[in-house]
Amino acid sequence: MNKDKELKRAVELYKNLNRQRKEILSLPAEKALDRILDSPQPAAIVHSFLEEDFYFLINDIGIEDSLQLLSLASDKQWEYILDIEVWEKDRISINNVTKWLNLFIKADSQRFVRWFLNKKTEFIEFYLFKNIEVKIREHDQDPSIFGDDFFTLDDVFYIRFVDLPSGAESYSNFINTRNEVLSKFIDTLSGYDHNIYQNVLLEAFSIIPSEYEEEAFRLRNVRLAEKGFLPFDEAIGIYQPLKPKALSGQGAKFIAESSEERMYLPVPHYSTAMLKKDNLLTNFLKKIKEDDVLQQIQVELAGLANQIIVADQKAIKNKEELGDIVKKTCGYISIGLKRLTEEGSNLDENRAVALIQRFPLSHIFRVGYGLVLELKWRVEKWRKISWFEKNRLPLSFWGEGWIGALGGLLIKRPLYYDNYKTGLLYREFYSIEDIKYTEKVLNEIIAFDRLLSHITVKLAPPYSGSLTCKNLVLTLWARHYLGLSDVLIPLNIDEFKIFFDNLWESGEKPRKTNILMKGSFLKWLSEKTGFDPYDISRELGKTMENLFSEIESEYGSVSKEDLNSQYIHLFITK
Repeated sequence: MNKDKELKRAVELYKNLNRQRKEILSLPAEKALDRILDSPQPAAIVHSFLEEDFYFLINDIGIEDSLQLLSLASDKQWEYILDIEVWEKDRISINNVTKWLNLFIKADSQRFVRWFLNKKTEFIEFYLFKNIEVKIREHDQDPSIFGDDFFTLDDVFYIRFVDLPSGAESYSNFINTRNEVLSKFIDTLSGYDHNIYQNVLLEAFSIIPSEYEEEAFRLRNVRLAEKGFLPFDEAIGIYQPLKPKALSGQGAKFIAESSEERMYLPVPHYSTAMLKKDNLLTNFLKKIKEDDVLQQIQVELAGLANQIIVADQKAIKNKEELGDIVKKTCGYISIGLKRLTEEGSNLDENRAVALIQRFPLSHIFRVGYGLVLELKWRVEKWRKISWFEKNRLPLSFWGEGWIGALGGLLIKRPLYYDNYKTGLLYREFYSIEDIKYTEKVLNEIIAFDRLLSHITVKLAPPYSGSLTCKNLVLTLWARHYLGLSDVLIPLNIDEFKIFFDNLWESGEKPRKTNILMKGSFLKWLSEKTGFDPYDISRELGKTMENLFSEIESEYGSVSKEDLNSQYIHLFITK
């Protein structure tokens, strides 16, 4: 009975802390700080935060403004901060260690000493080894032989702060800060227990730095792996594509049985709170009725986001940066679910929910990412045999819109060419529609390249640098229309004006392209390439319409008298 009562009390405490934690994390940073500090038990609330949520919280508030929270933080929260902040690949950054030791000492110097003595003795000894030199004075030894750089607190241990390699303009500021941190630490440790102080100084110079750093890195990776921060060579596996058939042959993931006490264990809030309402994955998660299953999937999602952070080698310190990672994670999971469940144009939502509960989200992510890689591989394969590559033309040959799509697919990790529609030139693929649109553009480019491969043309300076697929084909057509040779030679302005007169239907500006001229263009393409006009229209009809729309937009309001070859880009003129 007593155990049942204790369990109920614990569950009620979890419920209360869970509610308060969610409320606090939904507040603006400055209000969140006040809410915690004004609560009857601020330490309990701070300790209830998962380490990653606490880390993002203090970064949102501002590190210097979060010293009170740091003083209340648990040992695990302090350790997590060091695990995230002080490592640069597999090496400890002395600069970053200095920064955070300074903050911990400011937050609570006495607690910091107790913490490092109990939990991080070798870590601090490693730091001291890198930053100080210690000499022990014999009873009959003159201390002046040590030099003016040495100081002592007990006339036995003489200490000097060593110089470090200068690598930045702020070196002097860093040295001043480091010296202040070391002075404060040494004074505090000596005042705490002078015998321990002497032992720490002695042990600091018995440490083997390379061995300690290697072991510390291993233990750090073990701790972070529990939160999804795998070592880079393992985390990068998230970008290994997975075929839908390969996924269906794998076993189901483990979902723990429902229990009331498990329901109130902390779930990473920052990651799950950034799920957008219009996200396909979010819509599917809403259909999961069991709260404990939903929470386990949310924890899994947070771990996957952390794995992607490692794979992308990004330092994430605020909500906006984390939001981009979560959006990317959800995007590829949504694409994977769409790929696994879509039959024709219908989406089986119930099957999608079942897949989320059955298979690891990382595997569904890989199914989605595989679609993008298939586009990338298709581009790379086509480029090797393409007409434009054989003619050694730059990517700029395809014009701004098409080069954007190609460029996004040709980089190491493909990106979607957004062209600032959402404020970015390139972004991650967020939906199956992004992939289908990019595939459509790629199909048009490949079809256009195939068309050009059947047109005999010799490319040469002086216009090869400014040559595009548009002005190439339009200039050849204009020369044919004017009865000039089929050689790609720039039109002089008088020749172009004759063509310009015939290009338009009669009427007020802005003018429309004469329908007969469009027919003439299609007929010329058919004759030059040997392709049936119907096939050209089927594969490139929309492309050609867009081309004539661009002509109308550029020149539909321009008078013949105002034409200047300097400003004509869709035709090669001189």
